[in-house]
Amino acid sequence: MGKRIIQQARGHGSLTYRVRRKAYRFKIGYPVLNVEGKAKVVKLIDSPCHTAPLAKIMINNLVFYNPAYKNMLEGQEIEIGKISKEGDIGILKNIPLGTQVFNIEARPGDGGKFVRTSGLSALVSKKVGDKVALLMPSRKEVWFDERCRATIGIIAGAGRKDKPFTKAGNKWHAMKSRNKLWPRTSAVKMNVVDHPFGSGRGKRIKSKIAKRNAPPGRKVGLLWPKRTGRKKR
Repeated sequence: MGKRIIQQARGHGSLTYRVRRKAYRFKIGYPVLNVEGKAKVVKLIDSPCHTAPLAKIMINNLVFYNPAYKNMLEGQEIEIGKISKEGDIGILKNIPLGTQVFNIEARPGDGGKFVRTSGLSALVSKKVGDKVALLMPSRKEVWFDERCRATIGIIAGAGRKDKPFTKAGNKWHAMKSRNKLWPRTSAVKMNVVDHPFGSGRGKRIKSKIAKRNAPPGRKVGLLWPKRTGRKKR
């Protein structure tokens, strides 16, 4: 009897591809919309599944977690609802143009969905009506509702990729904590039982255009391509 190939095994609850539950015990988000005032940074936390350090923040006995900004300190105070300095949290409508922000809400009250990776920030570039345009780290301009909240500053942890993984074991543990597939292996280098492109024999014969309704494991190769082959000049 054959075995499930990697594409079929991932996401089906096997022990090999199951993230550690305790790695995600800190959930990033803002307090409810009507909470405003002074908040205190209780602790800075090194979370195994987040690329940036997290700040444990308390306001009115309510605790929430947010990515720490560059040079944040334990014990300092930040404002929620009022914009005056780095670390403050407020709606995009009140944030001046040219300000760097992070952890931006996609919809008012969702807790933040965009720009949450270490060392990143977005730039408030335009305001038209009830919409605000942000220049994202990808240099793409994205429009948001003016009631969406964001944090002022740049996320801490820049330069994370400057230091290389000197040992394969370090990389393995880093990928394992976030349930990433590592090491990545080319399909034609696998055995026949492990991948449809396995063994490399007859690789010019098989079509690499996957069927639209193909199951996991068969949906490999070219997915919904607009064109194939070498581009004619």
